[in-house]
Amino acid sequence: MKLHLILFLLLFSLLVSSCAVQKSTSHVDHKALELQEKISKKPVYDLLKRVVPQHASSFVVEFIPQEDGKDVYEVESRGGKVVLRGNNGVSVASALNHYLKHYTHSSVTWNGSNINISSPMPVVAQKVRNVSPYKYRYYLNYCTFNYTMSWWDWERWQWEIDWMAMNGINMPLALTGQNAIHRRVYKGMGLTDKDLESFFSGPAYFSWFWMGNLDAWGGPLPVSWMESHEALQKQILERERGLGMTPILPAFTWHVPPALKDKFPEEKLKKTKWDEMAAPVYLLDPDDPMFVEIGRKFIEEQTKTFGTDHFYSADTFNENRPPSNDSTFLSNISKKVYQSMAAADPKAVWVMQGWLFHFSPEFWKPIQVQALLNAVPHENMVILDLYSERSPMWENTKSYYVKPWIWNMLHNFGGNVSMYGLMDRIATWPSKTLQDPDKGNLVGIGLTPEGIESNSVIYDLMMENAWRTTSIDLDTWLRGYTRRRYGKENEHANQAWQILRRTVYADSITSGGPESIITGRPTFNRNTKRVITRFAYEPIALIPAWEKMIAASEELKNSEGFQYDLVDVTRQVLGNNATQVQEQFVQAYKKKDIAAFRQHSTDFITLIEDMDKLLATQEDLLLGRWLNSAKSWGTTEAEKRLYERNARNLITLWGDKNSNLMDYANRQWAGLLNGFYKPRWQQYFTDVVAQMEKGQEINQRAFDEKIKTWEWDWVNSNETYPDKPIGNSVDIANELFRKYNQKIKNSYQ
Repeated sequence: MKLHLILFLLLFSLLVSSCAVQKSTSHVDHKALELQEKISKKPVYDLLKRVVPQHASSFVVEFIPQEDGKDVYEVESRGGKVVLRGNNGVSVASALNHYLKHYTHSSVTWNGSNINISSPMPVVAQKVRNVSPYKYRYYLNYCTFNYTMSWWDWERWQWEIDWMAMNGINMPLALTGQNAIHRRVYKGMGLTDKDLESFFSGPAYFSWFWMGNLDAWGGPLPVSWMESHEALQKQILERERGLGMTPILPAFTWHVPPALKDKFPEEKLKKTKWDEMAAPVYLLDPDDPMFVEIGRKFIEEQTKTFGTDHFYSADTFNENRPPSNDSTFLSNISKKVYQSMAAADPKAVWVMQGWLFHFSPEFWKPIQVQALLNAVPHENMVILDLYSERSPMWENTKSYYVKPWIWNMLHNFGGNVSMYGLMDRIATWPSKTLQDPDKGNLVGIGLTPEGIESNSVIYDLMMENAWRTTSIDLDTWLRGYTRRRYGKENEHANQAWQILRRTVYADSITSGGPESIITGRPTFNRNTKRVITRFAYEPIALIPAWEKMIAASEELKNSEGFQYDLVDVTRQVLGNNATQVQEQFVQAYKKKDIAAFRQHSTDFITLIEDMDKLLATQEDLLLGRWLNSAKSWGTTEAEKRLYERNARNLITLWGDKNSNLMDYANRQWAGLLNGFYKPRWQQYFTDVVAQMEKGQEINQRAFDEKIKTWEWDWVNSNETYPDKPIGNSVDIANELFRKYNQKIKNSYQ
């Protein structure tokens, strides 16, 4: 009996002790979980303080689990506050955006925001819950990093990351600061900074350097740039990861420094040339043992510097034709690129742009596409269908032969300023694809623009698809959009947007929106090589939208979004009309009517000046802002001059005096119109009049040769332009409406 009692007491003691330990452990774990949740919530609360600083304390953030592996958010009111729930920071930020849009009628966009929250805050009568049908919501194109982002600082990046999170983006391309990684890898192999001067491009050309299209153009790249942008990339990645995003970092393809051929003469290097540049680049043969070695070193150095989320971008044949269409050759290259990633990161997933299949369809037949894709395990590759809204390659490749793929809207080429977007397709095609039985392994949706900060409506509309499985009713959506963007309901504005939907946002017969002939090298032809002025709509059909916007201007004049849109519509009407004026001076030339030619060419110059005056009222449309942002990164006068030359070159000649890409990245910006396009046209008109007075024909070829030198001089000049808006957008738009409206109607008739 005594023995049983002793055993009982012993067991009881052990049980009490065990319970105490469990209780203590539970207490510690609970505290740890609370701390972890607080840390995880901090990036979201910080976002709230930036986006809605006056109302941030009125929101409560809570985390909830995914639904069947899919991201989810909820919005509801509780105790006088609005509760935002999600499975991570992106989902919670998307919940905030939903509340701002649909309960406060607010809008956060590039070209003007409207935060309009009443007190007390609007109540969510019934809990909202939305689940994304897409695992990934992708963002960015290599080209975006230069056509728009070349000179961004942390403040600008911070705003964009907030916008990304609010629009549901969870997989951004993250390329900033990569030259520092290249530098350490190659210096570790014995190359010097002097050797790398023939490799690194200038800051405005990184996109094409990273894609293996060019070397050195716009350089030499200062070490100070590499160091400052390595630090900037760390900030970018910390913020993106803090909000629950999965950034995609680059990997090694086969593009190597020219100096490598001298340092390692036994290595197998191939020389290739992008059609748009005269100088060749060097590619390391995938069969060379150094190929996988460099790829491994690159990933290892990058991971040490920036960490990793195991997703890597690499493009082997961006706008370059492979040297062979042999399936074994193509398969081998693909396999080696992947192996170079996996050698450093066994969890590596290769994210590849599908642009090459669109760009060279005559080369990429089914056997070649399959050879390139099937060399990589399905679970270790994701394909970006880069141009789904216009050229969906998934339909021609059997949905990329079972590879996971993402539906993307490309939209803007070269960062041109033009009202454009396939609105009806964007509202319906994503949901149709989602329901298509032949969609294959569709895992995401995204944005792959070459340039941004314009046509905000198209991006707002596109990202509505991120959290829905059904098509968008455009009539209803557009009415909601104008109210959110302009701060109040206005019937004239609603009518204007219905016209815009049927004109500039209906379709295009080219790859982008029509640009103005003003931005092309002077000619009597309707189009120049890179500036397209063909219309998918009758330009006169846009006039009623202008009239409606003018009618709305008195009531909406204090709205940032309305001011920008009024300027944009006015700019588009005037820019379109330049083609009509061009036709007038061409006819006068053909009739040998010098007086009429002088009059119409004067009208053309006046039109440029009036457009410049209009655009000067908007900060987003200033050349000075672009140039001064470039110069701000310089630590010496020489660096400032280099960066300014990069900035001027990209948006005008793009390359050298004989560049095939001249005017590709043209901009209708204040300062650029008066400072570059106007004097270029003035020189043309002077030459034409001089020839007419002699009874001679204009020698277009001679003019083109002469103007190249002037254009190159402008690229290398350093006159300054305002970087702050001048004038009142609404007043000047009304002034130009009174001056041009009837005149333009008459010209079309």
